Amino acid sequence: MRTIRVGLVGLGTVGSGVVEILARHGDHFRTRAGVAIELVRCADRDPARAEALGIAPDRFTTQVAEIIGDPSIDVVIELIGGTGVARDVVLDSLAAGKTVVTANKALMATHGQEVLDAAAEHGVDILFEASVGGGIPIIGPLKHSLVSNEIQAVYGIVNGTTNYMLTRMTEDGLDYDTVLAEAQARGFAEADPTADVDGLDAAAKIAILASIAFNSRVTFADVPAEGIRGITPGDIAYAREAGYEIKLVAIGKRMEAGLDIRVHPTMIRADHPLAKVDGVYNAIYVIGDAVGETMFFGEGAGSLPAASAVVGDLIEAARHIERDCAGLVGCTCSERLEIRDLADLVTSYYVRLHVRDEPGVLASIAGIFGDNGVSLASVIQKRADDGGGAEIVWITHEASERDMRTALGAIGALDVVDAVGSVLRVEEL
Repeated sequence: MRTIRVGLVGLGTVGSGVVEILARHGDHFRTRAGVAIELVRCADRDPARAEALGIAPDRFTTQVAEIIGDPSIDVVIELIGGTGVARDVVLDSLAAGKTVVTANKALMATHGQEVLDAAAEHGVDILFEASVGGGIPIIGPLKHSLVSNEIQAVYGIVNGTTNYMLTRMTEDGLDYDTVLAEAQARGFAEADPTADVDGLDAAAKIAILASIAFNSRVTFADVPAEGIRGITPGDIAYAREAGYEIKLVAIGKRMEAGLDIRVHPTMIRADHPLAKVDGVYNAIYVIGDAVGETMFFGEGAGSLPAASAVVGDLIEAARHIERDCAGLVGCTCSERLEIRDLADLVTSYYVRLHVRDEPGVLASIAGIFGDNGVSLASVIQKRADDGGGAEIVWITHEASERDMRTALGAIGALDVVDAVGSVLRVEEL
């Protein structure tokens, strides 16, 4: 049995988990998976990381080029992230005839076509299971187990930071600033949480999932994203009163006229399985024409969960090299479907308004909604405050995003409206 030699670039959170898993289980891969794997070289800017992991000096370098240029290395694992140096590492490794395993969602969501084309050109694999959902297997199932289906929809709770924050706001009535500080203190949120709380991380992930699920290239730039900064405990309470939970959901749907791709806080029925995904956990809910409804659930981040997916890809890559069949499943984005403008979305809406507590306010607002083709399903509650104002919460019937924006613009201009608070889309799964 040939020994597949591996070079690892990046010894951060996920990289350290890969080293740990290979040390723990590497000797068993011959019997478990039919391959022999050896981690022969690691690269990182910080030698202290290698020392802390017990990596011998002769197996460590600060120069990535030494790994890429080593003809004896079969697989390069890229775990430095981003789209700058990481892109060069990946493309140079593929050009050198090496299979690449990566967890880099930003790279695959932005330059996925370029990377996949390079792998095909050089007859090697590019595997990226850990780029979405951490330890949850989803890319493999979409490419293999579910390939006999026409995938109709993919819904994902794919950001553990925001899901943890919304869970704490829901269970304990805490406000956004409090739960963000707590998430940062516990290591669930970065010092700069922008990518998470503004939905950008989830947008990159749904771009990858949609490309695979719908066989049509979707990039990060194609995904309109809204985050959770404006969500209040009051919104969560109102939603629960109406039978919904609020989650940051990444959505991909196959439509007659193309694809519907978006990320935003979403009201979903409280009895739906996605509504019960709490804390730092992730879930991806997939609907296929043959399989029906399936859901993949688990830890979406962390050293060992993400490393589990990386090593799973490594084993698959080693099998392909051992059997000389690399490149079995390359880029499948052949349909080139149009991505629908968010303004053409048709859905129901939750709208919270701060208004003057005066006669005729409800009628004025309802009239503007009606003039713009927005039909109102219910008024959840009207609550007076100490300053002579009130809070009104509406849920609409289905309306177009374009009509809703026009109506809200006119409503916000009314003298009796102090502010348009939260506007949430309702997804009936």
